[in-house]
Amino acid sequence: MTEQPPAAPRGAPPHAESLPLTITRDGAVAVVHIDHAPVNALSRGVRQGLLDAVRGLEADASVSALVLSGGPGRFIAGADLREMALPPDEPFLPEVVGAIDACTKPVVAALDGAALGGGCEIALACDLRLGSAKALVGLTETRLGIIPGAGGTQRLVRLVGVAQAIALVCE
Repeated sequence: MTEQPPAAPRGAPPHAESLPLTITRDGAVAVVHIDHAPVNALSRGVRQGLLDAVRGLEADASVSALVLSGGPGRFIAGADLREMALPPDEPFLPEVVGAIDACTKPVVAALDGAALGGGCEIALACDLRLGSAKALVGLTETRLGIIPGAGGTQRLVRLVGVAQAIALVCE
């Protein structure tokens, strides 16, 4: 396996070189490792890194599939609370989720921990979700009276049906 940081797009902000993820390759499969301790919150850097990685790997003819992984015991546990008081900053989560959904190559979410809120919406946009016994999924922002804004409610219904989706959203 080889490891490489995601390529920063032209005109990317200066911090793009230190995005909190890496990409490893196992043959034609690219594994995007999200590493934003302690819970892989969806900070601006994580969103930008995912967007850059998905777009770059989709354009790479030597890649046939992508795996998104948060590492042992993790996936993506939702919004970065440290950014909640700041003005919204691009890329916004719907753009990241849309890029994953639109990717012409299979994208797999490897869930080994919390996939909550936006993390659940990212997993739902993938073509396949593989979860360990430690996987925990949910659209937990509904407990705060916030409607998931990156397509999670629609994707969840398509995946599990209306009754099960209502149960998951209302938990």
